[in-house]
Amino acid sequence: MPRVTAVLVVQDGDRWLGATLEALAAQTRRPDALVVVAEPTTTLDADASAAAGVTQLVTATGGTFGVGIARALRATTPVADEEEWLWLLRADTAPAPDALRALLSAIELAPSVAVAGPKLVDANDPARIRSYGETVSRLGTTVALVDDELDQAQYDQASDVLAVAVEGAIVRRAVWHAVDGLDAGLPSTDAGLDLGIRVRLAGHRIVRVPAARVLRARRPEDVARKRPSSTRRLSRLARTAQLHRRFVYAPALAVPLHWLSLLPLAVVRSLGQLLAKRPGAVPGEIASAFRAAFDGTVPGARIRLRRARNVGWRAIAPLRLTGAPLREHRAHERDQADERLGREPDLVRAAFLGGGTWVVAASIALGVVLFWRLLGATSLEGGGLLPLAGSPSQLWGKLGWGPREIGAGFTGAADPANSLWALLGSATWWDPSFSVVLLWITALPFAALGAWWAATRVSERVWPPVAAALLWAVAPVFLTALGEGRIGAVLVHLLLPWLVLALIEGARSWSAAAAASLLFAAIVAAAPSLAPALLLAVLAWAVARPRGFVRIIGVPIPAIALVAPLVIDAVRRGTPLAILADPGVVQPSAPPSGWGLLIARPDAGTAGWDGLLAVFGVGATPWATLIPAALLAPLALVALLALFFRGARRSIPALALAAVGLATAWAAGHVQVTSLGAATAGPWPGAGLSLYWLGIVGAAVVALEALGRAAVAAGIVVTVAAAAAVVPLLAAPILGTSPVHPGDGRQLPALAAAAGSSDPGIGTLVLTPQPDGSLQVRLERGEGTTLDDQSALFAGRTQPSEEDAALAELAGNLASRGGFDPVPGLQRFQIGFVLVSPEAADVAREQSATRERAVESLDATAALTPASDSAEGTLWTFPALERMPEQASGRGAYGIGVLAVQGAVVLFALLLALPTRRRRRVVQTRSSTDEPAATTFDEESDG
Repeated sequence: MPRVTAVLVVQDGDRWLGATLEALAAQTRRPDALVVVAEPTTTLDADASAAAGVTQLVTATGGTFGVGIARALRATTPVADEEEWLWLLRADTAPAPDALRALLSAIELAPSVAVAGPKLVDANDPARIRSYGETVSRLGTTVALVDDELDQAQYDQASDVLAVAVEGAIVRRAVWHAVDGLDAGLPSTDAGLDLGIRVRLAGHRIVRVPAARVLRARRPEDVARKRPSSTRRLSRLARTAQLHRRFVYAPALAVPLHWLSLLPLAVVRSLGQLLAKRPGAVPGEIASAFRAAFDGTVPGARIRLRRARNVGWRAIAPLRLTGAPLREHRAHERDQADERLGREPDLVRAAFLGGGTWVVAASIALGVVLFWRLLGATSLEGGGLLPLAGSPSQLWGKLGWGPREIGAGFTGAADPANSLWALLGSATWWDPSFSVVLLWITALPFAALGAWWAATRVSERVWPPVAAALLWAVAPVFLTALGEGRIGAVLVHLLLPWLVLALIEGARSWSAAAAASLLFAAIVAAAPSLAPALLLAVLAWAVARPRGFVRIIGVPIPAIALVAPLVIDAVRRGTPLAILADPGVVQPSAPPSGWGLLIARPDAGTAGWDGLLAVFGVGATPWATLIPAALLAPLALVALLALFFRGARRSIPALALAAVGLATAWAAGHVQVTSLGAATAGPWPGAGLSLYWLGIVGAAVVALEALGRAAVAAGIVVTVAAAAAVVPLLAAPILGTSPVHPGDGRQLPALAAAAGSSDPGIGTLVLTPQPDGSLQVRLERGEGTTLDDQSALFAGRTQPSEEDAALAELAGNLASRGGFDPVPGLQRFQIGFVLVSPEAADVAREQSATRERAVESLDATAALTPASDSAEGTLWTFPALERMPEQASGRGAYGIGVLAVQGAVVLFALLLALPTRRRRRVVQTRSSTDEPAATTFDEESDG
């Protein structure tokens, strides 16, 4: 039998030392020598030391485990002509009685073995393995082959490994000296891994011995710490160790490249950590990079590696873990982590490729078919759509409070929706208007995805979420908003399911509550008329979930911060109702009837049914309402039946939400808050109807969940009928009959647009005849008014300002023959062009006469020169314009303060919203005897 010298290093382990000495005394095969390395303050019990066979005590202050071993070996002399093994132990590692005998038996059977490692098991639960072999991935990441698993002999067959943990292992003394022991740059993490790699490169084998068990009380990283290391600290230590090994193992020519890439790679990895919802790991990434950049132990480690190396790196390649085995191993680690933390398996992720993928794919195909005319467009026009500003800096510069370039201009609060336009435009920074094109083309799949994901919170079956996704994507109000270019309503419909999702989780998660607050703010910005309904819903949810009351009640705070400046300005101007105006271009519409509201029709039109019925020779009234109502009846019936099925309690909040949304839509149709020429307009009822549709679909999901196997048939009937109810709306964009169409980004005739491009301060006075014989007047600067220039304060004004009155007087005199001299007015407002809008088809006689009179008057005005007559209208120039230097106007202290407060609130919510763990299901998992589980089609999840 070979000689064994046990080295016991007492690193802050006095409380475990007695038990370890007892374990050594109980060995069936005792070590030949036992050297204890301890602090001078450590007191060894004489009887315990004698029983364990302590042959030498080395006192030393401080130092790592490797330093302690080196001190012990310097104090002992190798026995000549005798093979000697080192048994490396810490005070908190107590070997089982037959541990050493099992280790020696393993090395006697394999003379090429230089290191043998035991099973390190939990001192409090010996049935749980803490460490049993280590390896690396292709990129050098540490992979613990076994970590915190129940010992069921599942790993007892394979013995050869790349490395084992140092504590508890036996190492041939000659090999230990040949590789020069442990690396000083790896005091705890990866110490055994690095030793194993160097031993392997020296040409020796490393095995793990299943019969040898050593009880470990703590991780090596927890030595000299009062509490266990956090996940963040462990991640930082692991990254630091990985970078150290990278510098040691890399070829000499690659070391400078690795050094130069440290900081950029840390930034990239930090972004990856954020995307992976691990923000706590970001500081560790940066700290590890800086530590590796100034790691003075690397040169010595590289020298030791070069001296001891006898074989190439290909010798360890078969022992690395790569490809599918690595993915399977990591999936297994995630499942083990979920089990330890009491989390249920992520059934939503498992079901996505089974049901969610194909419904999203189908909606992508449908979106491409519906909006094929928009493919290749760079901007959209028509309805409520206008181009966005030409650069993200212009979009972000219009947030908060400051000067507004609309009409004659004013200084005041920006619409909260400007934040949405800035985010949208920044997504396609090279052409902000292109983001709206992408939004329209991808709206259907995004709507389907949001509804599907939200439905999985109340249903664990495959079909109910699929039905919810289809119903939400073909909602009448959603398709109407897309057809009419109501971008605010489109965003509301896309974001509502995610808000519900975040609110459900927000009762127990600060991260989810913060995400809900950002979604709440975005929805209120896109449709301010929804604010009262959403506030009521949040308050009710907070009361219903008292444990999460504090989290949920704070959800409206970011929205309040964004809306407060607008409310203050609106009240100060005497137009408080202006805050309810829809963002963007004012679009008057007739309110729908009661039956229209019930079938989610946002205006008094027939939603295209008049044209379809005319093909069959049928009058639109009353069939244009009765047919859609009949087709939507199955959905209403299923939603109402949810009150009588199992799980009815979950349908009550959904139906209550539907009632609140319906009331909001009705109220929106009876309030006038903005004006457009001679017409007035209120908030579009569509936002409230999206909330109403959300409640109906939510109740239907609860009912389908309770129907079991019958859910498939019922869901097919409901979704097919609902899709048939919106056939005219689906056909409109295909046939090109909807107002939205590709644009060229130009709002003014080419001559005026070119002049505005080179001189953004030059104005174009636009005169638009109204049906009642009046003229609508607007002043556009530069290349024309963009979507982000719109203002609720301007659209909701009830009294014109002095500037507005002067501008109206100038326009009225220009459009009427007389002796009026327009030059002072044109000079005052810096107007270089006058444009009369083109005459539309089927206009009223008064409107046509007004236009003709205005054109004749402008032709007769000596100061103006006719320029062009095109599809954009009839244009005149004012060649005598003398451009005055523009006066600088900033935000002022108040504007800067508003922006700072809003930015701080939103930033805080954004940082808090970054989740740090995987999501859980709301419904309880039950055996899927009714319906087979959906496969994930994921190599990391499926066996």
